[in-house]
Amino acid sequence: MKFEEKVLTTKKLFHGVMLDLEIEEVQLPNQQKATREIIRHPGAAAIMPVTNDGRMIFVEQWREPLRQVTYEIPAGKLDQRDATPEDAAWRELNEETGFTSDQLTLVCQFFSSPGFADEQLWLYRADNIWPVEKQLPQDQDEFLQLHPLTLQEAKVKQQEGKICDAKTVIALQQWELAVTNNK
Repeated sequence: MKFEEKVLTTKKLFHGVMLDLEIEEVQLPNQQKATREIIRHPGAAAIMPVTNDGRMIFVEQWREPLRQVTYEIPAGKLDQRDATPEDAAWRELNEETGFTSDQLTLVCQFFSSPGFADEQLWLYRADNIWPVEKQLPQDQDEFLQLHPLTLQEAKVKQQEGKICDAKTVIALQQWELAVTNNK
């Protein structure tokens, strides 16, 4: 069976700093028409910064759409400063945590919610981290507090609902898998 939908029309509804919103009218495989609401996003890079004593650094911040504080791995959208997702990961590691590393390792790539958004994320791991000599400025609307957590402490934060976003949940799973495989 063919699943591809044919785009008949596209209407751009909103162009913002972080995302764009479009409405598409598509023709389905059965020749019927449907409407698709699509968020266009440039993509993002996320980082699992692991300290030499085996903790991962999380950022605590307010998330207005959820109206709550969350604990997340450092991340940020790709923009004109970045030639590659890895460049964005290096920048975000510096900006949000004040740390750097010898290397970033790509762990996986995934789409945040392909039912309505085209946002792709690249998840990197940074081991052997140390403080940068010169920290890049955080975004003006960014207020963060760092928390180096053990895997068990992070799992408690997840049970408490503080770790609740997809990228950080995936990072926790990848971290636990790496810890299990190294035993």
